[in-house]
Amino acid sequence: MKALSEKLLGGKQGAIALAILAMVLFVIFPLWLDSFRLSMLGKYVTYAFVSVSLVLLWGNGGILSLGQGIFFGLGGYCMAMFLKLEASDPVSTKIQTTPGIPDFMDWNQITALPWFWEPFKSLPLTLILILLIPTLLAFIIGFAMFKRRVGGVYFSIITQAIALILSILIVGQQGYTGGVNGITDLKTLLGWDIRTETAKYVLYYVNVCLLILSIMLARYIITSKFGMLLLAMRDKEERVRFSGYDVSDYKIFVFCVAAMISAIGGAMFTLQVGFMSPSFVGIVPSIEMVICAAVGGRMSLIGAVYGTLLVNFGKTMFSETYPELWLFLMGGLFIAVVMFFPDGLAGVYDKYSKNFKLGELLAKFNKNTVKRIGDML
Repeated sequence: MKALSEKLLGGKQGAIALAILAMVLFVIFPLWLDSFRLSMLGKYVTYAFVSVSLVLLWGNGGILSLGQGIFFGLGGYCMAMFLKLEASDPVSTKIQTTPGIPDFMDWNQITALPWFWEPFKSLPLTLILILLIPTLLAFIIGFAMFKRRVGGVYFSIITQAIALILSILIVGQQGYTGGVNGITDLKTLLGWDIRTETAKYVLYYVNVCLLILSIMLARYIITSKFGMLLLAMRDKEERVRFSGYDVSDYKIFVFCVAAMISAIGGAMFTLQVGFMSPSFVGIVPSIEMVICAAVGGRMSLIGAVYGTLLVNFGKTMFSETYPELWLFLMGGLFIAVVMFFPDGLAGVYDKYSKNFKLGELLAKFNKNTVKRIGDML
């Protein structure tokens, strides 16, 4: 039991870091931010799922995917399809030519619900598909690439191309996907209005809980024998292969796990924000997610979360203050971090925490305090 907890929490230091992150997200931010800003923070937390998946995939496995937005978007679309069907009951859509189907289908003269929308009438089946569909696609991509030993920059370019193809496909099939506008006007979850302020708070806390669980899952994988093999494959892939391990199988597995974690973030994004569009599936959001992981530290699960929050808060602040310059400011932030802090925020913390020992500082403070009190007496 102790060994299991150490793997999930990462030992004493890992447990402390996770506890601090939980306190920041559960207590400090909700007390400090108003409901509008907290809702924005909830959106940023959904991006952190992708950053955590990239630490597992890129930081430890050496597999740079520039298409994680694919799986984030698929998870979001699965949840959006369920919510849209619930909002498209015959009573609410009675003014349509064909009541009971989503409005964008009616606008495109589709007279019956497509067969692939049918499973999303059930919430339990939708939750399964949120995990299954992105994982299955990741398996197909991984099997096709890794079994043929496609890796490095070639794999990154291919994932970019797949993200572009999928976003174009979603936009082109407007009658089935909502097109460029995406799936909007999402109102309730099993009759519960997700647009209220109370709902935003509840969804935020659910979001944070799922993120903490995802971090623990990723940490368990990293600290296991499988995680050691990932690091070995990242540094000396041929040596691992000559040792008798099928490198491709391990790569496929970690790629599938990363896709599943990203999909959970996408589903929570839909619930938190209330829509899903193809703009979250393409190349740009995928690259932004890589930047978040790099800023936080691609070897640190906790650092990746802080990096995601920092980048997105900076993006919001820059766009509000300097709407014409914020892209340049964000680019400058990324370049500065890569040049001066190549290991991200986590690397900065590791570097300076060695010279700053809190326990010794407190002991010195207590000793001086006792001495001063003695002098006063």
